[in-house]
Formats: sequence, C-alpha cells, structure tokens
Amino acid sequence: MKYFILLCDGAADEPLKELGEKTPLEYAHTENMDRIAGGFTGMVRNVPQGMEPASDIANMSILGYDPKKYYTGRAPLELAARNIPLKENDVAYRCNFVTIENEVMKDYSAGHLSTEESEKLVAVLNENTDSGWRFFPGVGYRNLLIWEGGDVVSITPPHDISDKHILPFLPKGELLMVMEKLHPLLRNHPVNLRRRKKGLNEANYIWLWGGGKKPSFPPFKEKFKKTGAMVSAVDLMRGIARLIGFKVMDVEGATGFIDTNYKGKVEAAFKALEDVDLVYIHVEAPDEAGHMGDVELKIRAIELFDKEVVERVLDFSQDKEVRILLLPDHPTPIVLKTHTANPVPFAIWDSRKDKGKRGLFNEKSGKTIVEEGYRLLPDFLFKES
Repeated sequence: MKYFILLCDGAADEPLKELGEKTPLEYAHTENMDRIAGGFTGMVRNVPQGMEPASDIANMSILGYDPKKYYTGRAPLELAARNIPLKENDVAYRCNFVTIENEVMKDYSAGHLSTEESEKLVAVLNENTDSGWRFFPGVGYRNLLIWEGGDVVSITPPHDISDKHILPFLPKGELLMVMEKLHPLLRNHPVNLRRRKKGLNEANYIWLWGGGKKPSFPPFKEKFKKTGAMVSAVDLMRGIARLIGFKVMDVEGATGFIDTNYKGKVEAAFKALEDVDLVYIHVEAPDEAGHMGDVELKIRAIELFDKEVVERVLDFSQDKEVRILLLPDHPTPIVLKTHTANPVPFAIWDSRKDKGKRGLFNEKSGKTIVEEGYRLLPDFLFKES
C-alpha cells in the first residue's frame, strides 16, 4: 500500500457575497477533489485550542505530531530545511522582506520578491549587523535569522497585519533596533531602486517573527512504522520533513506561488514512492491568494491544484493499492487575509474501494469532526474507512 497526503494550503474559507454566499472551494470547479470526496469525508481541527493558527502548527498536526508537545517556533523548522545548525542557546527568527508605506504594512511579501533579489539584500543585512546576528537567504521574500544567545519574543506575522498600522505590532529592544537600523540601507539598495523605477513594491523593511529554539521530534518511521517523503517549495514544510526523517524532494521551478512547477512536483512524488511508503505533496498558492485578499486568484489556485495535482495522482493510482488523504491545513479567509483556527474538510480515498462515486469537497464535507488533528493520520494509515 502507498499513501498520498495532498495539502491544498489555506484553501478553506468563508462564504462570500460576490460568490453567491459560496466559499472559493465551493465555487471552484474541482471534479477530482470531489471524486476523492466520494470516499470518506469529515472535518478536522488541525490547530489546537489556544494555539496560533499557523501553517507550521497545522501541518505538524497533519503529520501526526501533537503541536502542544513538540512545537518550539516556526523559524527553527525552516533552518532545518536548509541544514543550518541551531545551537541550544540560540534563537532563530523568520525574516520577511516587506513593503512599509506611511507606517502601514502594504505588502507582506514585497511584491513576491524573487530569490535572486532577496539574496542580494540578505548580503547587505550581514554586512551591517554584528557577528551575533546572522541572516540566511531562503525562498523569495522568506529568509532567516539566527540571534546568538538571543531571546524568544512573540511577534505578529506580517501576513496577519496587511493594510494595518505597524506600530502596535513592532517588537521592543534589540530586535526593533536591528529592524530600524537596516531600513534606510534597504530603501536605497540598487534592488529597490530598480523595483521603484518599474513601479513594483519595494523590499524596504525586514520583519522578524516566528522566533523559537531548537526542536526535537521522534522519527516518523519509529512512530508510525512508515517511511515518507515531502514535496514542497516552502522551507517550513521541508524543515519539518527533515526533522522527522522524511526524504525531501527538490523540484526545479517550485516557487511557493501560483506559478509553481505542478508537473515537476507530482513527478517527484511518483519518483519518491519508489523508495518510501508515503509522500506529502504541499501546494502553497491558495494560501498566498488568501493573504492577498484576491478571490479570483484563490479560485484559480484551487482549480490548478485540482487539475495539475489531484487528477495526476488519481490517474497514477488506478491500477495500484493507494490511499489518499486530501485536505487544507487551515482556512485563510479572503476577507481577513490571515489564518483562522476553524476546522477544515478532509477526504480519504482508497483505490481498492473506488466505485466511481463522487461527493463534494468543501467546508460542508461530512459530519465527522476530528477535534485533535494529530489523531487523523493514524486513522488514515491504519484504520479501514
């Protein structure tokens, strides 16, 4: 038996007036996800009560790890994706390049800054900070910082404060000093001068958040007696994968946005299944569209996921023994432009039991509610539905 987890990040939403009181997931054309919904469906709460509705927490649950037990912060997970060691007394932070105008968070991604541009700006950060602060390039606008002997400070993620005044959300102390010190250097960097000339959002500020210390997980193989692989463009997912002992697949052209290499990601998943039991295909685009408040883009992202990922996986599975778990990690409502902790739909499909039945995959799927998300994976792997 082989297993797929198909993760449509942030696809769940709330009914929208412009969609006739439907959600983007209800409104989108998703015949392949609906086919998976012909199996067993329900709702699952991936974010435990009292915890931040963040992707790291939600995806940790989906992989069968209780976030209340294992979570230490987001940035250490992303460091692990890049095999960057974190000492016991050091703290890691996510470092977004963002666009601030008139002290308002205009763009949490600085116009989806390219990785090439970001690398040039990260070099400037390292040239103008003390040796105890080390910045590392990531993917696009998403970068990392290690603060040697630093403190863990809770800071609101920039995608949670789109179009809001930043002053109530700024950290205090050394973190703020570093952010303010680097602001004029970024604003006048050639990368931003070129972006300004083209009318693009500038990466004129860094936003430090997601701080945490070194995490520790029991290996997935030890916990579930299965081997696994991760296909994702996002360092967060790749980091969790490395820490639990998954194989991490590299895909050229995987971007973490709607222009990602869907075909390459699916082919990498099929290749991984030659050696492992389970492969996790993660697509970020619906979440990014939700953060942007762009309903048309979100619908398009969901439909691309359905056509370019789900359909290909179903075609692959026809003459094999395969089980598929389909779900978002959390909602990213268009009207809020940020995550919520509400339950999300899930569907489990088994090739051995497929009779061509179709359901509807959306926020109204199924009456079963799994209140502790980390308990869903063992059922998917070991319980016949």
